[in-house]
Parts: sequence; C-alpha cells; structure tokens
Amino acid sequence: MKFAAKVLTFGIVAATLAGCSREGDLDIGAGVGVNVTRSGCPAVAVPDGTGDITLFNPASSQDASAIDVVASITNVRPTCNDSGDKIFSQASFDVQARRSDTQGSRTVTLPYFTTVVQGNSAVIAKRVGQVTLQFADGQQRASASAQAASYIDKASASLPAEIVQKITKKRKPGDPDAALDPMADPEVRAAVVRSSFEMLVGFQLTEDQLRYNVTR
Repeated sequence: MKFAAKVLTFGIVAATLAGCSREGDLDIGAGVGVNVTRSGCPAVAVPDGTGDITLFNPASSQDASAIDVVASITNVRPTCNDSGDKIFSQASFDVQARRSDTQGSRTVTLPYFTTVVQGNSAVIAKRVGQVTLQFADGQQRASASAQAASYIDKASASLPAEIVQKITKKRKPGDPDAALDPMADPEVRAAVVRSSFEMLVGFQLTEDQLRYNVTR
C-alpha cells in the first residue's frame, strides 16, 4: 500500500516533542519564549485515514447496506526505552470492531502496519502484523489488543554537539541574539528535523479501502 504524501507528513512540533521529560533530555528555547523538551524517543501516531477499516459483503460493493465489519484503532499507549545504543519504541493499542450479521461465532483477522519515519518524510522501516478478533454467537461487538515496536539508532536521533550548543547558548539581555529563537536558524531547524523520528501505526489498507476512508 502506498500512502499519499500528506499521510506520512507531520509537523516538526509533533516530531520534536515525543516522549516524556527525563534526565538527558534537551530543553529547546534556552530561556527565550516557551521552553519545550526534546527527547530521542519517536512520536507515535496513527496516520490520517488508516485508523479505521471497513469490510464489505460482497467485497466489490461499498454501499452502506453491504457493510460487514467496521474496526477502529484506539487507546494507543506508547512506551520508550532510550538507555542503550538503540532506542526501543513500543506502542500497545486496542482494536474495537462491530459486525452487521450477529449470527454464529466468527473470527476476523485484520492486518496492521508499523512504519518508522525519519525527518518527516523518509520511511526507514516497515513491518506488517495481524490482530485477530473473536465474535461470539449473537454478539455484535468484539475487541482485541495488539502491539507495535521498532528500534531506532540512537546516534541518528541525537543532535550534533554544535547544534546543541547553539540551542542551549546562554543569552543575556542586550545581546544581539537575546531575542532570537534558535529554532529560527535554518541550520538548527534542519538538524532537529533530520534527527526526529515518528513511529506510525495503522491498518494495512488496500487502495480501495484507503480511498473509502478519505472520501466517505
């Protein structure tokens, strides 16, 4: 499946603010304006148009009367361990589904992807997994839990020393650059983007399923 470019594009703020503040994190702002904390942990998100999946019966129809199963990814819970040479990012999530025909028990298996994106655009890894839902006889709804995980090179997610120095440089009132936001420096901004990662989780949709999601 190919995503439209906008699906894999997130703002620099989302990429920069991933993770919780901890020892070794970098405060961006250097006392000028609003300080935010940058971590090497990736931002975790569900790309637009991939958080829901609709199955039809017959599969060739997309009429409302042909809707068979509808499922959604919800309650995404990210965790991150950046204590080693590799950053380990993991996300647990729930899949909640509803079916139209409640007669009989039924098993539905749905594919989902985990994609790691660097610098808002470069896909550096992708994996496809499966989540299985069990509908009991007479039950309309079912839910299941699944996990996504990835490793990220810690060096690639770290800012160069000279960029860190520019960001954390102490500025005194009256200095020529006292009121300047270090993120306004193109070199600093480019370095932050380059070292920012995202882990994206969503349903592995067909072209028709993705088109249905973005046009319905």
